[in-house]
Amino acid sequence: MQIKIYQPIFASSKNKEKNNKLKMANHKSSIKRIRSNAAKRLRNRYQAKTTRNAIKKLRGTTTKADATPLLSKVISMLDRLAKKNVIHKNKASNNKSKLTKFVNTLS
Repeated sequence: MQIKIYQPIFASSKNKEKNNKLKMANHKSSIKRIRSNAAKRLRNRYQAKTTRNAIKKLRGTTTKADATPLLSKVISMLDRLAKKNVIHKNKASNNKSKLTKFVNTLS
């Protein structure tokens, strides 16, 4: 999977087209906001994908001894994502509950 990196569009006469199709950022703060939003978006997507992969790995375990240390790491990751509003807090809670039940059923 390839991640698209969005380049900010700066207000300059070189970038303007005749029919003015592009939306231009006119203030320094809005230019900075575009850059920081792109960086935060990539970071959030990376962390969310890493957490999903950890959940899949946890569901693939067959013994309780292997799953217990993974469970604590996954719960920590879910809490962090919920704290930063990358995922909803109820989704994190539901995932933690289901994963804990799964680990408790393992022998």
